[in-house]
Amino acid sequence: MGMLSFDILSLKINLREEMVIGEGHLAICIYIHICSFSHLAGYGAPHPHYSVHCRAMARVAPFPIALLLCLALAFGADAARKTVGVYELKNKEGDFSIKVTNWGATLMSVLVPDAKGNLADVVLGYDTLAEYVDGSSAFGTVVGRVANRIANGSFVLDGKTIHLNKDGTTVLHGGHRGFNRVIWTVKEYVPCGDSPFITLYYRSFDGEQGFPGDLDVYVTYQLSSPYHLIARMNATALNKATPVNLANHAYWNLGGHGSGDVLGQVIQVFASRYTPVDRSMIPTGEVAPVSGTPYDLRAPTRLGSRVRLVSGAGMAGFDINYAMDGWDVDGGLRKVAAVRDPASGRALELWANQPGVQLYTSNWLSGVKGKGGAVYGQYGAVCLETQGFPDAVNHPNFPSVIVRPTGVAYRHDMLFKFSS
Repeated sequence: MGMLSFDILSLKINLREEMVIGEGHLAICIYIHICSFSHLAGYGAPHPHYSVHCRAMARVAPFPIALLLCLALAFGADAARKTVGVYELKNKEGDFSIKVTNWGATLMSVLVPDAKGNLADVVLGYDTLAEYVDGSSAFGTVVGRVANRIANGSFVLDGKTIHLNKDGTTVLHGGHRGFNRVIWTVKEYVPCGDSPFITLYYRSFDGEQGFPGDLDVYVTYQLSSPYHLIARMNATALNKATPVNLANHAYWNLGGHGSGDVLGQVIQVFASRYTPVDRSMIPTGEVAPVSGTPYDLRAPTRLGSRVRLVSGAGMAGFDINYAMDGWDVDGGLRKVAAVRDPASGRALELWANQPGVQLYTSNWLSGVKGKGGAVYGQYGAVCLETQGFPDAVNHPNFPSVIVRPTGVAYRHDMLFKFSS
């Protein structure tokens, strides 16, 4: 069967908590490739026998029969569990909570108290699910199959050159339709209690965005006392070797998501080396010492005192990968970074088991309308994306990001410790 493409001019999607995507404007594009009658193929290469590409862009109206048939074929028996929802986790005291959506496995909000007990949401984001679908900032999403950049959108794996689907000269965060642009399945959800959690699942199919092999991916968000957020990302290669490098793309502002820039906040990164990049933001392959450079954040440093020192040559602030001190393939957690907001008293420690962390100071945010009418501008947040090294597939001296069906599964653990 050839590629069948059609537009549906009227669409309404009812979501958890009565949320609607698409109301009032052309708000949503749903792309569905059918790999079989019972599985969603994601956004990869179409199955050779069954391929339907549905594009729905819509205003509010009842579901057309054609869309229902398309969804039923694409999702099979799992269709009812493929709705997009918002899920809240809250501690027993009620003063620490997060919200998650299964669109992109996205961390939508994190409410924590300041030194006076006042609660604030400390991650940037949007008010509606439609804005997450339409948005280009990847607020809070899980990016993959490979986070960060792959030079020229290609690499050699076991003697074969793999060409990825790319926009421009590189592939960023897994491609145009990476894991942040798909619907995940909610596997488990415990909203409250001693250790509330949610586990999301996604099957990434062979050829998705050009990556080889089927991949099972799980993401879990969990709260624990006192004010700890745990994030776990696991992936298993089912039939082919493939690169895997997932990252959470939360934008943190400990003063509150709408409190302005983070230049007055103090940061410390526990790394004595970093991976320099060229003008295209591709690593040169060198792992260089931070000593004597503006990238040296081993002592607590006010962001505003450094951010402009690393500007220039196509850069407007920090956007660099650090090589973590003491990292080992044993997978143990190590302290990655610490951030403190002197104004509110809130502080964050990040622990993880990955070899690198991308420090990004929201250099290109400009006039983005966010939650509660807030407008996010340049330096409005800091991203701390624990990860494998960028472009590791093209640098054999970097820690490997290749996962094999017969080898060790991918495991990425993060611990966010909040205090005030």
